[in-house]
Amino acid sequence: MPPIDRSDRSVALAEHSLLAELQPVVEDNLHRHLGVAKEWFPHEYIPWSEGRTFDGPLGGQPWTDDEATLPEVARTSLVVNLLTEDNLPGYHFAVAEFGKDGAWGTWVDRWTAEEARHGTALRDYLLVTRAVDPKALERARMTHMSGGYGRPDGFSALHAIAYAAFQELATRISHRNTGQVSTDPRCDALLARIAADENLHMVFYRNLVEAALELVPDTAMRVVRDVVVGFEMPGSTIKDFGRKSAEIALAGIYDLRLHHDSVLAPVLRKLRVFERGGFGPEGERAREELAAFMAQLDAKATSFTTRREGIRAARAKRESAGV
Repeated sequence: MPPIDRSDRSVALAEHSLLAELQPVVEDNLHRHLGVAKEWFPHEYIPWSEGRTFDGPLGGQPWTDDEATLPEVARTSLVVNLLTEDNLPGYHFAVAEFGKDGAWGTWVDRWTAEEARHGTALRDYLLVTRAVDPKALERARMTHMSGGYGRPDGFSALHAIAYAAFQELATRISHRNTGQVSTDPRCDALLARIAADENLHMVFYRNLVEAALELVPDTAMRVVRDVVVGFEMPGSTIKDFGRKSAEIALAGIYDLRLHHDSVLAPVLRKLRVFERGGFGPEGERAREELAAFMAQLDAKATSFTTRREGIRAARAKRESAGV
């Protein structure tokens, strides 16, 4: 995808015009969101009675490895999810370009507040249960946030909206599956509550993409193709993300099969990208490229699943042999 020169006046005007046209859709979906979103309080999900003072100025007990009772892959996934939430100021800065007034501004602030609540809850749970090394967690936060967050080259405001439609669903699935492998009912309940928020966020952004497909079909189709083909989770800049994501995939928390079947395919189906008409040559070409990519991803997902079963079988064999 060639980069979009966002300094070009015609591009900027076109983007501003589209965001303005989407304003009534934003307002409708904002009212819908506020009507269905349920108030909840992070402190109610944290087992505070288990908390103990850490070493340091207050003279508590240092963290030790044997205090981490959650499965290692669950802790890895929880930390990745938390570090992603920690970078929220960068995401807010990026999406604030949607607009600071009216429904756009209200939504961006509301979305930021809800996402910040997720980070608060995750950190409180991890520290109170002493599930991870608090010093390592803080160092990881500093490293990740010090790297900032930059929008990829060529990403317009519509790209950001479309990306969020897929990313929020991916995050929901990651949270739910992390909770299920945690073996801790309290962790599972907390992540289920967070996942419910993420699902509402996905619906909001997906509805905006649907409206864009009606307003500017060719442009929106190209954007959907760009986002799907180049999709990366926002935490991809976390240190050792490749190794961590491989562990998460092997555990079935989030992998290519889930990405294809439970994230991309449902959103594309809801948007009716392969059924709707009204596209010109560019839109049709983008749709064809998207269809080819989805077929390739499906094949890769099948291959990954087969390899994973082999890895799991080999591990089980070694464990039974006491190796």
